[in-house]
Amino acid sequence: MAKPVNVDDAEFQASVLDSDVPVLVDFWAEWCGPCKMIAPVVDELANEYDGKVKFTKLNVDFNPQTSAKYGVRSIPTLLIFKNGAPVDQVVGAVPKAVLKGRLEQALA
Repeated sequence: MAKPVNVDDAEFQASVLDSDVPVLVDFWAEWCGPCKMIAPVVDELANEYDGKVKFTKLNVDFNPQTSAKYGVRSIPTLLIFKNGAPVDQVVGAVPKAVLKGRLEQALA
């Protein structure tokens, strides 16, 4: 069962930017209600896209450098990276179908 992997500022380059497959990064925090609402959706998608898309979670409270670098001002923010660059962004707890559509676009 595929699960999102926790990353931090130090691992971001190797885990996300250098990935040879698209990467969804879930910017979240422990105290964030909407983050907890979307987490099961991200877990489901990690299973569905296992091998096609890498799923990671970055806690904004402990990793301010990466959060600031990508302009994350509200959470949850989900960024999709492809070839080392952000190609899409979703802010807020959105329905699974919305995220799935964005992932399909990144894979196209």
